[in-house]
Amino acid sequence: MFTVHSNALAILFCTITMIGWGSWANTQKLAGRTKWPFELYYWDYALGLLLFSVLFMFTAGSMGAGGMSAVQNLKLASSGAIGQALVSGVLFNVANILLVVAIDAAGMSIAFPVGIGLALIIGTLKSYQEQPKGNAGLLFIGVALVLLAMIFSALAYRKLPRSTTGNWAKGIVFAVVAGCLMGFFYPWLIRSLSPQFNSGLIVPGKLTPYTALFFFSLGVLASNVIVNTIFMKTAGRTYREYFAGSAYLHSLGILGGAIWMLAFGLNVIASGVAGPAISYALGQGATLVAAIWGVLIWKEFKAAPTGTMPLVALMFAGYLAGLLLIGFASLT
Repeated sequence: MFTVHSNALAILFCTITMIGWGSWANTQKLAGRTKWPFELYYWDYALGLLLFSVLFMFTAGSMGAGGMSAVQNLKLASSGAIGQALVSGVLFNVANILLVVAIDAAGMSIAFPVGIGLALIIGTLKSYQEQPKGNAGLLFIGVALVLLAMIFSALAYRKLPRSTTGNWAKGIVFAVVAGCLMGFFYPWLIRSLSPQFNSGLIVPGKLTPYTALFFFSLGVLASNVIVNTIFMKTAGRTYREYFAGSAYLHSLGILGGAIWMLAFGLNVIASGVAGPAISYALGQGATLVAAIWGVLIWKEFKAAPTGTMPLVALMFAGYLAGLLLIGFASLT
């Protein structure tokens, strides 16, 4: 299996994670512009996760002589490790559906900073508790700056006229709940992995990153049968509507899932060198990327009154400074 052995490559992979995690939601925004409901979009998104995890598992997860091939690891995996990866997928799925609701209600500029900002703080602290690796001082100062940036984002968004913000209150509530849940999915996945998997030695019963991603995506899809069905019924959507969707609409969701899983896979692989806390925190710099998309491309602040843009600038500065400190934490 393919593994990472240098800090430079690990940071590069985490940077790609940041871009991917901050960009996948653009496919949902595009689908929303054609009146394709997020409940229907999300089925294809979950399928995209699974399909790419299988591709990942039988390519990078099976190449080379080091470590353990995906097929061999599947045969030797314990039920405990598989269960941890499945639970991780379930936690992520519930949180991510709530985040998509928040994006639909309040836009990327507020849903991502609030939801993913909270997830970053909780997930980083829990991951560091599991495997304390890196400079703790730089890491936690960086996380604090991200929290400050999240606050600036919320203050800036409150200045927008309510007519341009959709259901602002609903978006905030869903983003907060999503962030709290999402902060716990990463530590659960890390528990399923073999310690020091990047050395090529896989503890019997434990998972490689590639098989863990596969079971994670199975957890997402299985829980989606219950969770998303509930959301569909609440919104008055039917499966007939889903199957009547065009190939273009279905491709948007699958593409969104594939982008997210590629980013996640690189992040988990990088965690073997950078450490789970730093790897996760850098990846969740997606908040900065999503805010850039929301501000510059989707023009979510075009109706902003005087005095709003300085807050947006402070938000960007806080995220950038925080992410740089988190990156330096992995090098010391």
